[in-house]
Formats: sequence, C-alpha cells, structure tokens
Amino acid sequence: MKSNNEKTLIVDATDQAAGNGLMNRRFFLNSALATTATLATGKAAFAQEAVGEGQEDWTLYPGSDALEYGELSRFEAGRVKKLVGGLAGGRTATSAGRTPLHQLMGTITPSGLHFEVTHHGIPDINPDQHQLVMHGMVKQPLKWGIENLENYPTITREYFMECSGNGRLLYYEPLSPKMTLDATHGLVSGSQWTGVKLSTLLDECGLEDGAKWIIAEGADSGSLSRSIPIDKALDDTMIAIYQNGERIRPGQGYPMRLLNPGFEGNTSVKWLRSLYVTDRPVMSRFETSKYTDKMPDGKAMQFSLELDVKSVITRPTNALSLQKHGLYEITGLAWSGRGKIARVEVSADGGKTWADAVLEGPIHSKMMTRFRIPWMWNGDPAVLQSRAIDEAGRVQPSREQLFKGRGRQAYYHYHAIHSWAVETDGTINHVYA
Repeated sequence: MKSNNEKTLIVDATDQAAGNGLMNRRFFLNSALATTATLATGKAAFAQEAVGEGQEDWTLYPGSDALEYGELSRFEAGRVKKLVGGLAGGRTATSAGRTPLHQLMGTITPSGLHFEVTHHGIPDINPDQHQLVMHGMVKQPLKWGIENLENYPTITREYFMECSGNGRLLYYEPLSPKMTLDATHGLVSGSQWTGVKLSTLLDECGLEDGAKWIIAEGADSGSLSRSIPIDKALDDTMIAIYQNGERIRPGQGYPMRLLNPGFEGNTSVKWLRSLYVTDRPVMSRFETSKYTDKMPDGKAMQFSLELDVKSVITRPTNALSLQKHGLYEITGLAWSGRGKIARVEVSADGGKTWADAVLEGPIHSKMMTRFRIPWMWNGDPAVLQSRAIDEAGRVQPSREQLFKGRGRQAYYHYHAIHSWAVETDGTINHVYA
C-alpha cells in the first residue's frame, strides 16, 4: 500500500515519446503531471515541531568567517578530478586530470575541475618575465607580455575543449562495467574564455605572401608545439588569458594559452611563448607519432584537427543505482567541433526507438549543450543512449558505424554512441549495444 505522500501517476499514451518509458519533452512542463507524479527521488514528509526543538547545531551558533578565496563545502570534498599518470615527484611523464561530468550540472565546468593533460609537467611561470613573440613570415615581428595583451580589444566566448584521446578506452574490449564516466569521457570541459583574437595580432604584424601555417610553441620543458592552419588562425582562434572570469590557472596554461575552438585540445598550446608563421607544418612529435589516426590499412591520417559530434548521458550513470521505480530525468551533454548542436535524441531501449530531448539554451557554437528528457522506469531492463546531431547535419554514429569507417586500430577521436544498461534491481553498468 502506498503512503499518503505517494500518488499513482496514470500516464496517457500521448505522453510517451518512445519505447521503454521515454516521455514526451513537455511532460515535465505540465504542472498537473508534475504535481501528481511520484518522483523516484521521493518526497519529504513535513512534521510540525516546536520552535527550537530538533534544531541542528549550525542554526544555533555563528558560522565561520569569509575567506579571501572561496572553497568547497567539506561535504563536497569528493567532487574532484580523477588524476592518472605522472611520476611521483617528477615532471616528465604525461599526466591527466579528468572532469567528473556525472557530478556537475549546467555546461560551464568550474575552473578547478576543468580537465588537463600535461606531457612535461606544469611550469611555474612568472608572468612579469614571460613574453609571446610572433615571427617568421610576417612583415613586422612583435612580442607581448600579459599586460600588453590586456590592453588590446578582448572578446569573451563560451567554448568546449576536448582531448582527442577522450573515450579512447572505448575502442577496446572488454570495458569494465563499473568504469566511471570520468575515465571514459572526462577529458572534455566547457568554459567561458576571455582573450585577444589571434587575427588581431596577425593583422598588426602583417602576413607575408605564402603564409599557410602557424607553429605554436609552449614554454614547458618539452617545448610542446603544434601546427595551426592559417585559415583557422584568422577565424576564431584566440590567445586566452582569462577563464570563467579569472586569470587562467597554471594547469590551463598560465599566463596565456592558444585556444582553437572545435579543434582537438592538444592544438590549444598552453604557456604560449612563440607563434612562428611559415608555409608548412612543423611535423612535430605531437602531429606525427602522436595525435594521428591509424586507419584500417595501417596508414596514419594527420591533421584531423576538427572534433566530431558527440554526446553522453551524465545522469543516471553507474555511479549511483536507481533506488525505486518511478519518474527520472535523463540528462547529459552534447558538443560538436563544427558548430551548434541542432538536436539530441535519447533511447531507453538500446536504439530501437528514439525521442527528441529538450535542449537547454542558450545554445552556443562549439560549446557544450545540456539536454534533458523525462523517463518513467517501471523496473524492466533498459539501455539508455543519446545521439547528437549538429547544425552541419553530422549524426553521432553507433560503435559499429564508427568501426566500419575507421577500423579498430584507432586511438583518437572516439565519438560513438554510449550506452548505459539498467538492470531490474536498479544497478547501472557500461555496455556495448
């Protein structure tokens, strides 16, 4: 028998948008349904208590003082990046910090949780001694310090950033059912970036005829460098000096970094110190032996810089089992290196049927878009999937479709549909479907 706090929801057939309990997008917006539905998270029962009785300690005593720089609540201490790689006490091995997407909402990643990959450690740069030089095939070589750049006209944009190795574990089998979302998709984040358009600096220096590439080099101990097509540099590339309203952090390239919206993250060179304009790519280690796509015939494809259309469900995930039958919200993130997300479809039956999710605006080009859809879980097995479509008409492929075109020897640019399997007891696992 149901308690007085629970009411049975009778769902009309017109409310169902796809198989296995996926509801129409308007379902959550209907106030009558929203007030009669028994949400799976439950409803709190109110009890009348005398004032002063049952009061918690924090209501009875003064709290702590304000801090110079805010910090997390001690109850949120587990919301941190997953750190992998690196050498204890050393600065030579590649290391990464992965964003816990399943613990976040919205589309902006807090600066402290933005993913980062370092190949030679994080340098401790004094901004007063750091300069950026532009040279090569330019009419007037110039250099700038951080204060010089701040005097130029700046722009502020929201962009996602993704390592092209994000999801590479999904190329291989088997996949651990309990591997967390940050392990499979945690090398992507979204931020608000402020900086100077690279085209502004190129205009001031003046390009010589025949200039086709820019070699960007960082000030880390490995002098990481990448080749950037001149067309991209003149389009939307920026020199970023602020992230989410504050100076970018050391792990994000302090005091300045290149930012190539929609391109694989390794091209957005951190700790930027040199932009060399030339007529050919540099063929550095990071665009020959690394960050190339091995094809089925054994050859490697270079300069596949633009990121594909992609999405993932961030709630529910295997980080938390479903505790009871009822109404849930399926939500996640979608992004594309070519522009805006146009649609996201969600399936609860492993791709047999699909329903359009609600896209939470504003929708920015080359930025994460949050999607949502209501789901009525009746306890049957389910396979949850999302499929993104961008404004260029690109559709996120199934795993089989991706392998058909790319083969199984690839390492980068995995962007196939991801699947969560929900069991009858509410446990959730990764699954290939």
